[in-house]
Amino acid sequence: MALNPAYEAIGKGFVHQYYAIFDDPVQRPNLINMYNTETSFMTFEGQQIQGAVKIMEKITSLSFQKINRIITAVDSQPMFDGGVLINVLGRLQVRI
Repeated sequence: MALNPAYEAIGKGFVHQYYAIFDDPVQRPNLINMYNTETSFMTFEGQQIQGAVKIMEKITSLSFQKINRIITAVDSQPMFDGGVLINVLGRLQVRI
């Protein structure tokens, strides 16, 4: 299969939409739809988490009132199956 030539635009658009949903406490549970049931991965402070349910459990276990983020890099890579691998790096500041 061919690589997706729009991988950078897809990555930036995904990150924008993801954090728009994440920042709205009412919409936040809908993030589960952005993860693959079995194959999605997230690393948070060195802890590797796999699968949509476990990722959402981690997100909902975070106790914060307000979160500020500084995204230092969004690296998107095209996959051979037409998908896009997105890596977001940055810092979080939370108010508990």
